[in-house]
Amino acid sequence: QNQLADSGGGSVKAGGSLRLSCAASGYIRWSCMGWFRQTPGKGRQGVVVFNPRQGDQYYADSVKDRFAIAQDNSANTVYLQMTSLNPEDSGMYYCAAGAAGYGGDCTLDSVYYDYWGQGTQVTVSS
Repeated sequence: QNQLADSGGGSVKAGGSLRLSCAASGYIRWSCMGWFRQTPGKGRQGVVVFNPRQGDQYYADSVKDRFAIAQDNSANTVYLQMTSLNPEDSGMYYCAAGAAGYGGDCTLDSVYYDYWGQGTQVTVSS
């Protein structure tokens, strides 16, 4: 059974950093993996996604140059390093895995992702 377990959230002040982890188990042959953020009243918004085999990465404009995704293949774990955090980064973060988009590239659109972690809360105070 494919499962994703995300962790690492917490409360930090603006300018701080956090590292989220996503441990994957089961039959792991996903085309795309990544992180999504959800805030009250909104759907899950793509933060960063990547192709685990080719390494192509796609970031939301709001997090470029501040967030970085990385993988540890030996541990089947994906990390999200978040720096220079601001209050707008707050939300529930979900690890996700799924298929590529229509053009064959990974996409920040959540509809292409079938597997989700349970979520980890990130709160950034000003």
